[in-house]
Amino acid sequence: MAAEAAGAAGQASILLVDDMDDNLAALEAVLTSLGEPLVRARSGEEAMKALLRQEFAVVLLDVLMPGMDGFETAANIKRLDQTKDVPIIFLTGTDSNSGYAFRGYATGAADYLTKPFDPWVLRAKVTVFLDLYRKNRQLQQLLLRDQARIDTMLERLSGIEHELARGELADADELRRRVSAMEESLRELRGRRR
Repeated sequence: MAAEAAGAAGQASILLVDDMDDNLAALEAVLTSLGEPLVRARSGEEAMKALLRQEFAVVLLDVLMPGMDGFETAANIKRLDQTKDVPIIFLTGTDSNSGYAFRGYATGAADYLTKPFDPWVLRAKVTVFLDLYRKNRQLQQLLLRDQARIDTMLERLSGIEHELARGELADADELRRRVSAMEESLRELRGRRR
């Protein structure tokens, strides 16, 4: 059964968009073993609402749907700052020679599969996007932590400058100790980024 919201931090939700319940059930059957939250949307409009409510690692998007079709939905996803980087895999039952694949890639799709699709191939492709999502989140957390340390060092340096300007820091050894501690922190940050 599909989860309606993302679970614990670290989980990477997958948005399944198709107007046919049987197709959604088939996608769930293939992807449930990945252990990530699966969120259903039965239209482009529902998909956009879901994307504005929570973050997704990847969107599996049917091409032919009533109302807002998959291409229009993808264009809307790519238009919004909050969702423009979410990878889209188009899924369609239409003829592969119809030009839809080209149109899908032109709309910003990361991939395009025709139905019936090989479940192993779909699971492998989704797994790649889940891994990329997790690595990106880890990198963002490291950068935030590093930025906080840099901000702290800059505040300390500013404090030292103020103390020097006011004549409160006359002891050269104390100044060397503080500067040395900041230099060590900077070396640590540089070493971790390599």
